[in-house]
Amino acid sequence: MKKLRYAVVIPAVAGTMLAGFTPAFAGPEAAGQQPLNSTNIPAKYADQKLDWHKCTASELPSAPPPGAENIECATYRAPRNWYKTNEAIDLTIAVSRLAATSGNATASVITNPGGPGAPGRNFPARLRNQTKLRANQEIIGLDPRGTGKSTNITCGNAIGTGSDLDPRDRSRANLNLILDATKYAADSCQVKSGELGPLINTAQTIRDIDLLRVLLGRDKINWVGYSAGTWMGAHYAQQFPTRTGRFLLDSSTEFTTTWQNSFDGQPLGFERRWRQDFLPWMGKYDKVYGFGKNGEAARQTYEKVRFALTQNPVEVDGVPVSANALDSTIASYLYSKRNFPALADYLVNLKTLTEGTSSQQQKASAAQKVKAETVDGDGVIGPQPLFVPSDGDSYNASFWSIPCNEGKWTGTRQSVIRQSQKLIDRDLPLLGAGWLIQPCIFWKNKPVDLPKLDGRGVPPVLIVQSVHDPATPIEGATRAHRAFANSRMITVTGEGDHGIYAGGNVGVDKVVEDYLVDGKVPNDQSLPGLPLPVPAGA
Repeated sequence: MKKLRYAVVIPAVAGTMLAGFTPAFAGPEAAGQQPLNSTNIPAKYADQKLDWHKCTASELPSAPPPGAENIECATYRAPRNWYKTNEAIDLTIAVSRLAATSGNATASVITNPGGPGAPGRNFPARLRNQTKLRANQEIIGLDPRGTGKSTNITCGNAIGTGSDLDPRDRSRANLNLILDATKYAADSCQVKSGELGPLINTAQTIRDIDLLRVLLGRDKINWVGYSAGTWMGAHYAQQFPTRTGRFLLDSSTEFTTTWQNSFDGQPLGFERRWRQDFLPWMGKYDKVYGFGKNGEAARQTYEKVRFALTQNPVEVDGVPVSANALDSTIASYLYSKRNFPALADYLVNLKTLTEGTSSQQQKASAAQKVKAETVDGDGVIGPQPLFVPSDGDSYNASFWSIPCNEGKWTGTRQSVIRQSQKLIDRDLPLLGAGWLIQPCIFWKNKPVDLPKLDGRGVPPVLIVQSVHDPATPIEGATRAHRAFANSRMITVTGEGDHGIYAGGNVGVDKVVEDYLVDGKVPNDQSLPGLPLPVPAGA
């Protein structure tokens, strides 16, 4: 789940399972118990044929990696409004698939990379090396309505207005400027997205997915959803329990409450990951980085760099790097431990750029390194998920529209200022200072009332959660698990990555695939995470 302010592969044997399995349950192969189209999908939509063909370069945002070269693409039509299908206004939904390696898929697993609203047509590539899963299951990706190669919405590129304003500057004038910029962007989203904007929501999207199920010819679907994809998967399962096969909810939102409550855990989650995982790691390798001999010393150096940026933002290739941009970049690196060395290098180079003692040659070299630095996203979802198209702002627009369109969002200009101040006072400034940037308090459209989820009547679903996940903190995932009947939860200890399955943890992958492939429902259990990386030169 992306942080609201804006818009991993380390092989190791993770250990043995700490608990046994409950009996297997009937999976998606148990077809024929009900008509394929039992959910009243009009024939003009249900009778479509998916024209699968090898994806062209123009259909994907980037070239697929080795092992996914043969990914196929198709599109289908869905009604703009599932509750007013007689309007005869259609949307295009773009989908993809990686075929089963056996050549005969007996099941379909639909994937979602989160966001909310992130496009996922290229996302099946994340599962390209999952041999057991792919043997007899086709891996399906889709760009949800509003994003990617599906019918788009837009905010007119207004999101990001005022993003260089520092929320730690608590002067009333500065805070009002930030709120004015947020309101401007929220208003622009609603104007520019027109009549489609309010229909970019979970209730509509899960019906698009159920239509896809029919077009795939599946009595039931399997699901691998990461981050905000756990929200979508849980809502589909509650709405269509008899169509729910084996659902994996990885790095879980608190889907049993509101978006607002679920997002409100992020300041704690990111600060914990920053202070308890990354900074002590950087301090441990002070001989490599020279940033501080322990976590607190490294944090103090960061504070000096940040303060220097508030006084005089540095420019990299003509683009200023502000203190706020620094914090946002830090957060984007914290999703995966694989990015820790890159984040450390980024901080070291910014330190060089802000120090008066650095030579021009040193600063020129540091600027080039900052420019070249990118977050390694190998399928792990974060503020800038892998495979997001570079053209347009449809993902940012969807990311704001979905939570603002769903359920009540409480707050005023005064209350969000107070809330952000309390987070600063709790020593959670990394995200907490900017927690007044809440576009949904300015949303004018009447929100959709989503049903409260309790899991009753839903087959067993499996939650996988790391204890230091920054974007979907374990506290919220645990509450969702307790409130969602018949769910199971694997707690990954000594771990903070966001996105665990297919990320190199062999122990977790075994339990997950015993469930996804063989239908073995695990008991609640804890499994160990993977070690933090060792930087070059250590």
